Amino acid sequence: MSEDDVPAASKGKRGVKPSGKPTLKTIAQMTGFAVTTISRALNNAPELSQDTRDRVQKIAAELGYLPDRAALRLKTGRTNVIALVLEPDEQIYGFGSSIVTGLSEAVRNTAYHIVITPLFRGVQPIEPIKHIIRNRMADGVLFSKAESFDERIRLLLDNDFPFVSHGRTNWPDAHPSVDFDNEAYAYGATRRLAEKGCKKVSIILPDSGLTYTDHLKTGMARAAKETGIDFEFAADVNLGSATDAIRSYVMKRTKRPDGPDGWVCASEVSALAVIGALNESGKKVGHDVHVVSKQASEMFAQFQPGAETAFEDFIDAGRQMGQLLLRRIAGEPMEELQYVAKPKFGWKD
Repeated sequence: MSEDDVPAASKGKRGVKPSGKPTLKTIAQMTGFAVTTISRALNNAPELSQDTRDRVQKIAAELGYLPDRAALRLKTGRTNVIALVLEPDEQIYGFGSSIVTGLSEAVRNTAYHIVITPLFRGVQPIEPIKHIIRNRMADGVLFSKAESFDERIRLLLDNDFPFVSHGRTNWPDAHPSVDFDNEAYAYGATRRLAEKGCKKVSIILPDSGLTYTDHLKTGMARAAKETGIDFEFAADVNLGSATDAIRSYVMKRTKRPDGPDGWVCASEVSALAVIGALNESGKKVGHDVHVVSKQASEMFAQFQPGAETAFEDFIDAGRQMGQLLLRRIAGEPMEELQYVAKPKFGWKD
């Protein structure tokens, strides 16, 4: 234990009540620790004991202490801010709130705060990243919908700016990422549909530029080949299409003699559109036709749609993203900062 880790009466007065905006000096007076110790404790310095860090952070929270971000950036080059870039996405119910919940758990008891940066419709995804880097708005950034050769990642790598993407890419350079094993999901879902007696399966895919689109295609194609069934990738619509457009497409395909009798759904919202179209077409899900969907919330189960599911945990994804970003900010090599979650299927093998 260092000398600064031991409070001494000569370093300050215990029991001093704060007046006005609390500062590091205020906390030092309350605890008897040196100001430098307070600063290091709030930044989770590993050389301090856990008891010291817990005590200082508890008092800081009770006082409502907030660091002067402008002064902090001038002094250290750090902001103690993590920027999360989010965009509206109706195809993934509760995605943003779940990611924030997990991320909040990851940064709890650290000096970091979360700032949500919106990606507005019609704005190129790289623009908020440029703004964050140019103005040093954060110490690290998180974003989703990684593309195969995502220009955001190239920009962040070139600027040596800490980040974690939700989704992998095909860049040859290793970079921090958190992903769901969509190939394993599509493979398992397709095999399940074959077991249920389906002869032809289909899937409504994400945008073609997204990396996980290829993962879904590969998984379905591999399972269909192994089980000897036919498969197709939906034409004219994708996960970004309006639900009415998806319903219309599924109804048209269902009425054709070569229509699929099994559907793999890559999101809950698209699954509800698919199931609604099948019901309107006179098909009974679970009997005449079968559906497997991702499930990320309790909302989907409330509709009792007759589909089988595989769980994708977005809260854990947010937690993993936060943990990896903190490790990257601390200087860990990018080659060691990847995480891929396996699907949890709702049926027994």
